[in-house]
Amino acid sequence: MSEKKQQWTFKRGEPRYGSHTDKEGTRMIGAQAVIASLEAEGVDVVFGYPGGQAIKMYDALYDSKLITHYLARHEQGAVHAADGYARSTGRPGVVIVTSGPGATNTVTGIATAYMDSVPLVVITGQVPRPVIGTDAFQEADIVGITMPVVKHSYMIQDPNEIAKTIRDAFYIASTGRPGPVLVDLPSDICSSELEFHYPDKSSLPSYKPTLKPNAKQVRAAVKLIEAAKKPLLYVGGGIIASDASKELVELAELMEIPVVTTLMAKGAFPGTHHLNLGMVGMHGSQYANRSMNGCDTLIAVGARFSDRVTGKLSTFAKNAQVIHIDIDPAEIGKNRNPNVPIVGDAKGALAAIVAELKKHDAKPIDDEWVAQVNEWRYKHPFFHPTVAAPGGGITPEGALDLLSDTIDPHNSIVVTDVGQHQMWAAQHIITEEPRTFLSSGGAGTMGYGVPAALGAKVAHPEKLVVCITGDGSFQMMNQEMATAKINNKPFKIIIMNNNALGMVHQWQRLFYNERYSNTVLPDCPDYVKLAEAYGWRAVRVSKPEEYQRLLPGFLASPEPALMDLRIATKENVFPMVAPGAGLDDVIGAVSVGDITDMIVDGKEGQR
Repeated sequence: MSEKKQQWTFKRGEPRYGSHTDKEGTRMIGAQAVIASLEAEGVDVVFGYPGGQAIKMYDALYDSKLITHYLARHEQGAVHAADGYARSTGRPGVVIVTSGPGATNTVTGIATAYMDSVPLVVITGQVPRPVIGTDAFQEADIVGITMPVVKHSYMIQDPNEIAKTIRDAFYIASTGRPGPVLVDLPSDICSSELEFHYPDKSSLPSYKPTLKPNAKQVRAAVKLIEAAKKPLLYVGGGIIASDASKELVELAELMEIPVVTTLMAKGAFPGTHHLNLGMVGMHGSQYANRSMNGCDTLIAVGARFSDRVTGKLSTFAKNAQVIHIDIDPAEIGKNRNPNVPIVGDAKGALAAIVAELKKHDAKPIDDEWVAQVNEWRYKHPFFHPTVAAPGGGITPEGALDLLSDTIDPHNSIVVTDVGQHQMWAAQHIITEEPRTFLSSGGAGTMGYGVPAALGAKVAHPEKLVVCITGDGSFQMMNQEMATAKINNKPFKIIIMNNNALGMVHQWQRLFYNERYSNTVLPDCPDYVKLAEAYGWRAVRVSKPEEYQRLLPGFLASPEPALMDLRIATKENVFPMVAPGAGLDDVIGAVSVGDITDMIVDGKEGQR
């Protein structure tokens, strides 16, 4: 091939997903190779923010006919948007930002994705190689800074490494336990010439995640399940990551096993299924928590026994034999030692267990356990209509029940920020399919909701996307409303506005003698006017009848729209397991039969 640089051209058409592109063998500079590599991976959406050390990549991106770039208003917003895109599609989200503060602004978003096992590829510009380590303008050791919160990271030192590095980055991000991968690219490499070759596959001898479960361990798990009288499936986000919902339903129905989910697994099991007990843990239902501690065989799949799930670990499911299935061997035995550990992909492991059970013609032992669980479900619902808000105001539980009843669970995505509203949404929004409820679980990142909703809407323009947020979380990342408006990606925002940092305020109320230190928020700014300044429709609602009347039209509007929904400052998320307490030590659970005999904080009912 001639050393003369060929014209870098693009063909319109479908992405090639990991195959060679029409630029194979072309002479180009490093920045162009980055964009060509992204196209070879089938990337059609990138979120980011340009800057001096990323300018060559953005110049190359200008010529791409296959990639649409969404200019976020903050680098953290770009990463959260890519996260929302990734969670709602299962494909890696992609981010390009510049060096120094541009790169460091991504750290919170990267950590959020890492804690929840979300596949991202974050490409950061870096100062030129000759000045690295000299405190050059906008230099930051982003590889070192992010080391604890990435699955892997690279600093490219040779332009000929670009294509292979990006190929490997996507492979690592999306296989095994998914996670974010950082690629740091010095700007002088972006100017260096190379001959472009994109590898057909990744070659990483040291990285071989275990996918197929051990057959002996599968048989041991089946033996426990067949003997169980009170089995329970405890499932986490690994079910969604491995696309194992079908296999989960098959196992649950085959053996009539109730299912509890973590926050990350919401949607992994159909919300209206008779075996679904919903969320477990600190703000899980009392019947789910009782089932966890009452079971004799606990089948944990793609879950990590988080402290928010287990409560006091020494009292957690202490009479249960544990089967733990996880693709990450580091999670098995980390918090709870299992009787039967199975390392492998959740989809394959569940399919193997179902096949083995069918081979044995296994049947549920009896229906007493399910009957007991359903009795607890009846006696201890999340919410009861006789629990009224002070002064006839809007109850958050009632508001979210109505929202859940109004949206189509098969054609909508609910995204939350972090706080009380997040837990109310997890309790009251019914989800029927995976990847339709997006929330920051492990990191608990306030500000996640608005940009993640933008990313979900970019990925699914045909679906209704609703962001449920609080007045505290909303103020951290609301600038991405501009990105949504300018790019015609309309979604809906409901602010559950209680003029407080609600969750911390609740803890101060319950555990700190009502010493409300820095958790009361003044009624500023005016969210309706702010939304209108961004070109959004907006409405303020404070009465239940207003909400009932306005909600259908608000959701049906083709425009981006915001609702400032006023709720009382002293609303609590109940039930609640106090920090350090066991799952049996519940505060504020509703008990049907006792409900008319209790008054707490001016509300009828046991709250």
